Amino acid sequence: MPAPSINEPETEIVETSRVSCDGGGGALGHPKVYMQIGQERYVECGYCDKKFVLKDGVPLGGHH
Repeated sequence: MPAPSINEPETEIVETSRVSCDGGGGALGHPKVYMQIGQERYVECGYCDKKFVLKDGVPLGGHH
């Protein structure tokens, strides 16, 4: 598997349909935003394009 491009947004597999993103990097990040994963089973941050993907088997709106 090739290494991700430096310009490619990060992807995180999550186990809850409610996620937050602050861009990481402390002062180099962005304001903390909360997002809800919908029927597509993923959501992308509007600031940094990080993609949050709901883990297979986890129901929408569910928590682990």
